[in-house]
Amino acid sequence: METIPKTASERSQPLLRGLPPTLLWGIAEEIPKALSYVLAGLSIALPFAAWWALSNFTGINSAFLPTPQQVVGAFGRLYAEGHLLQDTLASCLRVAAGFGLAALLSVPLGITMGAFASIRALVEPLSGLLRYMPAPAFVPLLIIYLGVGEEPKIALIFIGTVFFNILMIMDAVKFVPKELIETAYTLGGSRLQVLLWAIAPYVVPNIIDTFRINIATSWSLVVVAELVAAEQGLGKRILIAQKFLNTDEIFACLIVLGAIGVAIDLSFRGLLRATCRWSTE
Repeated sequence: METIPKTASERSQPLLRGLPPTLLWGIAEEIPKALSYVLAGLSIALPFAAWWALSNFTGINSAFLPTPQQVVGAFGRLYAEGHLLQDTLASCLRVAAGFGLAALLSVPLGITMGAFASIRALVEPLSGLLRYMPAPAFVPLLIIYLGVGEEPKIALIFIGTVFFNILMIMDAVKFVPKELIETAYTLGGSRLQVLLWAIAPYVVPNIIDTFRINIATSWSLVVVAELVAAEQGLGKRILIAQKFLNTDEIFACLIVLGAIGVAIDLSFRGLLRATCRWSTE
């Protein structure tokens, strides 16, 4: 009795006949979980080992390349002085406010642009134009219009992410299967019901992925904003450390930024698996 292949790997076996088996170079093939964890560990361990060796054994001035031990010391110093938590919290709140506002606008606008050609024709040209304007170029105008408080920093993050969110969500809606929409109409759904109960749930995984990708831009922009004018924040701390050539503190702030980015990325991946398991299987 012929068995039916269940996994993608089993289904692709007939196509791979004649090719030597491989563990690392299978196109669109999964690798074992254990190997995946080993490679992920190496991606962190190898650069760290290179940094440790270069900074400890090559005689490079520690003012240019601090050792990992000095960076650990900088962490302790910044924490003891209260700067580490204050600056991290200040940057997190700015990103949450700016990116949150961008998300609130981009989800409904992106979905309606993808669903209705009329709204797409009205909004897409302007969005496409503004998307290519570098957000940091708006800093002088934002300071003139909004001052040097929190408003221009939040506005900068909003401007730098909202148009990318809108266009990526719009593109996701354009790929919703016609059969799904026609079935919803056949069952008696109104336009609003089709939008809310057929299209919107279908693109939720794409929306989560869009946010996961674009929130990285928010962290770049918050550092830019804090370099220009801020009392607290990781960008401000980097600027102060640069003035006094405290490169160990710069490294510490960069590591904090990277750790926050990884935590956010993992959170969005976890949210995707928890809420849209059907899209990951």
